Amino acid sequence: MKLFYSPGACSMAPHIVSREAGINLDLVKVDIPNKKTQGGDDYWKVNFKGYVPALQLDNGEVLTEVGVICQYLADQKPESGLAPKAGTMERYRLMEWLNFVAAEMHKQLGALFNPKYTPEMREVQLGVIGRRLKPLEEKLAGKQYLMGEKFSAADAYAFTILNWCKGLKIDLSPWPNIKAYYERVGKRPKIQETMKAEGLG
Repeated sequence: MKLFYSPGACSMAPHIVSREAGINLDLVKVDIPNKKTQGGDDYWKVNFKGYVPALQLDNGEVLTEVGVICQYLADQKPESGLAPKAGTMERYRLMEWLNFVAAEMHKQLGALFNPKYTPEMREVQLGVIGRRLKPLEEKLAGKQYLMGEKFSAADAYAFTILNWCKGLKIDLSPWPNIKAYYERVGKRPKIQETMKAEGLG
């Protein structure tokens, strides 16, 4: 399988899941602005949406969207415990977290990468982000991970998005549970390994 990625982008989440699950992927770096792979191929031909991640299966099929790819990879190695069994309430809880990260964290924080954002627009967006992080802060009280005491595919995604805060100069101190969670998850060997592989550590 091939994972099309850009260093530090949301594609880092399935990259983390693959390493946590012990799945070997061929990594293909993508130049997102120019829609070219590291080999010079037209990325539009891989993913018609034009962004990362994309996972090309051995049969040639391509999966897109972070939450879907994370679940697919986790399901290839159910013994990893990265995704509860399909049909269980725990699986729906995982999906609940993956959707929260996608809709309320990824999209809200990602908006700040827009170079046309004025300081006033940034201030408004930071207010929205603060409101979105409040329930996460509350839910992490007394928990190691989003699902409780066990690391899941949702944690790979949440860590990836929270990692953007460094580049965006967002201080996580107002959310001590989130800050501690981010630091704790970031120490996992497979996450350190992933970041090093992407040239980030």
